[in-house]
Amino acid sequence: MASRAIWKGQLRLSLVSIPVEVHSATKSNAKPSFRQIHGPTGKPVHYEKTVAGVGPVKADDILKGYETAEGDYVLIDPEEIEAIRLETKKTLELVQFVEMSEIAPLWFDRPYYIVPTDALAQDAYRVVRDALRAAGRVGLGQMVMRGKEYLCAVKPCGDGLLMETLHYADELRQADPLFSEIGDEAVDEELLDVARALIDRKTAKFDPRSFTDRYAVALRDLVEAKVKNRKTPRARVGSADEAPVGGRGNVIDLMEALKRSLSETKGAAAPKGRAKVAREEAAPPAPAAKPARKAAAKEDKPAPKRKKAG
Repeated sequence: MASRAIWKGQLRLSLVSIPVEVHSATKSNAKPSFRQIHGPTGKPVHYEKTVAGVGPVKADDILKGYETAEGDYVLIDPEEIEAIRLETKKTLELVQFVEMSEIAPLWFDRPYYIVPTDALAQDAYRVVRDALRAAGRVGLGQMVMRGKEYLCAVKPCGDGLLMETLHYADELRQADPLFSEIGDEAVDEELLDVARALIDRKTAKFDPRSFTDRYAVALRDLVEAKVKNRKTPRARVGSADEAPVGGRGNVIDLMEALKRSLSETKGAAAPKGRAKVAREEAAPPAPAAKPARKAAAKEDKPAPKRKKAG
């Protein structure tokens, strides 16, 4: 599957602007993904937001709550949060450069590839790449994606440029409280020599291909074996199953949807066919009323004979 750019704009170094695209460097489909299926019916499991004592609620009635004290929340309308979202800027400007070794791995968040958009942009792109490599520096800047502002580090990566988003200072937890209980006693020299020798023996060049996610491999093997086995239980999820209401065994959801539709249409006539189905599935049919039986009995009596004329 071809990679799709998640951001398009300009990589700027002083007065030089380079048209570029940003692509995610990681894949979300590396492991098999699953969907929860209800075993007895083979239908997908849906989740509905509910409130205790109220039941299902509309998305429009949900506010954001910021806890100021235990159990106390300041309510904020989602539209107020949406109003402060930043507009996506089309420029990633490198405003500072630092030594590669200055940024500890702890600060790095997610990696992305920066690629030039066309052949005309490649010359300037290569100049920036090679200049960063020769200087041994990392370029820092900020960019806006999906309404949020990210701190980014740009550095050479093979024939291209790698951008990594960084955590802001207030996003990292201090390590001192966690490490403060570790004693400062001197390490036994003999044990230290053995540990160094073991490290030297196992030292090699980094090759990520020599490591595999054994759980992911076993999971893929399990899925493939299940797919090939014709005895494996299967479920077919269609478009009708995607809806959170309707269908046999889901009468309660159907009734809730009908009631909600009635309240929203303010007295408009409900669809008789669906309401009738819901009632028939919700309760067994009631016995026929007595007057109906009498009427049926009269209809069963033979008609009186007519007298012959003359």
